[in-house]
Amino acid sequence: MPIQSFATPSRAHRPGALSSAHQRLVTRDPRNAPAAWRQRIAALCLVAVAAFASTTARAQAAPKPDWSTADMPSQAGRIFVVTGGTSGMGFEDAKALAGAGARVVIVARNAERGAESIAKIRAEDPDAEVQFESVDLGDLATVRALAARLRESLPRIDGLINNAAIMAPPERGTSPDGLESQFAINYAGHFVLTAELLPLLRRSEAPRVVTLSSIAALRGRIDFDDLQSERSYEPMVAYAQSKLACLMFARELQRRSEAAGWGLQSLAAHPGVAVTELVARGPGLDSEQGQQWAARREHFQTAAQGAIPTLFAVTAPEAVGGAYYGPTGPQEVNGPLGLATVPPAAQDADVAARLWSVTEQLTGTRFPTGAR
Repeated sequence: MPIQSFATPSRAHRPGALSSAHQRLVTRDPRNAPAAWRQRIAALCLVAVAAFASTTARAQAAPKPDWSTADMPSQAGRIFVVTGGTSGMGFEDAKALAGAGARVVIVARNAERGAESIAKIRAEDPDAEVQFESVDLGDLATVRALAARLRESLPRIDGLINNAAIMAPPERGTSPDGLESQFAINYAGHFVLTAELLPLLRRSEAPRVVTLSSIAALRGRIDFDDLQSERSYEPMVAYAQSKLACLMFARELQRRSEAAGWGLQSLAAHPGVAVTELVARGPGLDSEQGQQWAARREHFQTAAQGAIPTLFAVTAPEAVGGAYYGPTGPQEVNGPLGLATVPPAAQDADVAARLWSVTEQLTGTRFPTGAR
């Protein structure tokens, strides 16, 4: 409710207004005020408390701006799963976590690139405990098969990084499950993977799920009337929708974890704009978007820099469930680590709940409802 709604009308326009003596008495002791005034005073107090709590929570969630992998605590004995871990930020995540002593499972489509990634990591750290598992996030059958293998081979999962993505392919593609490709790979595949791995996550003392969004989410909209871009396909519109869905999923997962007592922290991160293979594999370097990207390349983050928000979210003791981390420079393209801008669309809890329900129907996957 706007503060001005509590403004006191002038005495001349208030029949039966309080006398000056009565006003002084109310000021000294609010218990003497009429019920309506006590309600207004209480409402004002609630507004002030809520504003203070919001500011305090935001301050507590804000990371150290110059946080780096040097600040990462030891991850010895912990187990992480990283999707899209053969290139870009996913590879940097895997390398940093393995270097900190963790056991890392790199999840991606190409086994040959998986072997190359492992070789690169072990070239720097021969003792790195890292393995590769194959999956196509656009094919939910392979997602479920991967989860079944991990449930058989791992005692638990301490951190799941939902990183893999494709961006703005020129032509609309569909997954084996009939979903638009970006919606399937960027969002729905991770939704199913998280649900399937929840039993392993709940075996950890302090499990975390970090889901990658994008600054493109600021332009996103969940179009329930054309969720799979069947009527109209605009590459970046579909990409922005998928990344908004990822952010909404991360926030809704935190809400549901709290409600069900899963003991799980769900966080979101974005890398700003980082130099990776995303453009080359999506619209292409020869496209208009690719040429614009190349012209501004020197202003963008490296993949290692782009990985910092994710690594903070998944390892830092001070990271807060439900928070969204990213660079804080102009338009959040680059810059110091901080709290990223949450688009108004991502703050709509009703839309998030509806998207969750629709995704369960589309994928045939449901999260459990019980507590630990």
